[in-house]
Amino acid sequence: MIKGLAITPPVIGRICIGKLVQKQDKWVPEKDDSFTLTTQIQQKGGWLLHPLHQHYSSQKSGQGQEQTKIRAIPVRVLFNDSDLNLRAEYSVFDRQTGRPLCVGNGEVARRVGAQGMEEVSCPGPERCAFAGQQGCKLYGRLNLFVEGQGDELGSFIFRTTGYNSVRTLAARLKYLEAVSGGHTRYLPLTLRLRAKSTTQSYRTPVYYVDLTLREETNLTEAVRQAQEAAQRDQEAGLAIDQMEQAARELLRNGQFEDIDEEVPMLLEEFYPEPEMTASSSTSQPLATATAPKRLRPRSSPLTSKLGKNAAPSPPTPEPQSQ
Repeated sequence: MIKGLAITPPVIGRICIGKLVQKQDKWVPEKDDSFTLTTQIQQKGGWLLHPLHQHYSSQKSGQGQEQTKIRAIPVRVLFNDSDLNLRAEYSVFDRQTGRPLCVGNGEVARRVGAQGMEEVSCPGPERCAFAGQQGCKLYGRLNLFVEGQGDELGSFIFRTTGYNSVRTLAARLKYLEAVSGGHTRYLPLTLRLRAKSTTQSYRTPVYYVDLTLREETNLTEAVRQAQEAAQRDQEAGLAIDQMEQAARELLRNGQFEDIDEEVPMLLEEFYPEPEMTASSSTSQPLATATAPKRLRPRSSPLTSKLGKNAAPSPPTPEPQSQ
């Protein structure tokens, strides 16, 4: 296997709660109050919607089918190990090339320096001079199996730079892993969009993502069904533990997880116009946040990659949540 390339869980689609809108010949992120499911195909008019988006946004009425906003999606996770399902790190990206510069976990970080890759201490964005200068943010990736997708080893990816989403999802996954006896991947779950307001958001709604059991299932019944399903898989010869070990090794095979082709859209989420400095512990909605200091505006290469003349309002794969 080629070294230096992180192999991530296979992705067949994206889940986002934000979109890009065109303002004065620039694409800027704008928050949204519903989920969007997209394919991995980007056309001139934006990201192509996945067939499951139509499925979950349609409801029956007296006159037939009508479109509704998607605020809950039935899902399952791919792994029993919470750290494989949700990978969260403090990250800094080069604003010109889109390549990762520094990725840390709050204790140690891998940073690109003059002598190549270096290992440095990582005190977090609030206490790191490099983070303050470069605009370090929390960055999370959640892989999910969406009911109806068909591919049992494929996944939809939800990306977020939102503190509230990362913290909530991390807590839920750890609790579910513990209470199910390590059988998280067998639990019937729902990805939910929630809202709250704080003084930091000037009392405007801040949207974040949560992961809960489905409404028709209580915890006792869900855990019992999960344990039974795990037993059936084991009897059928499915080696889930070995699959998870392979996933860990594949992720460790590279220095950074994101590849160049995925980063331009992510940077619009990380560094919206006007560009921000390091985020605070309770960050604002990314499309409307303010910061104490402005950085030099980014030049045009990333804007050209997004398609300057594309039609407005394409959904972005990196949700602008909290």
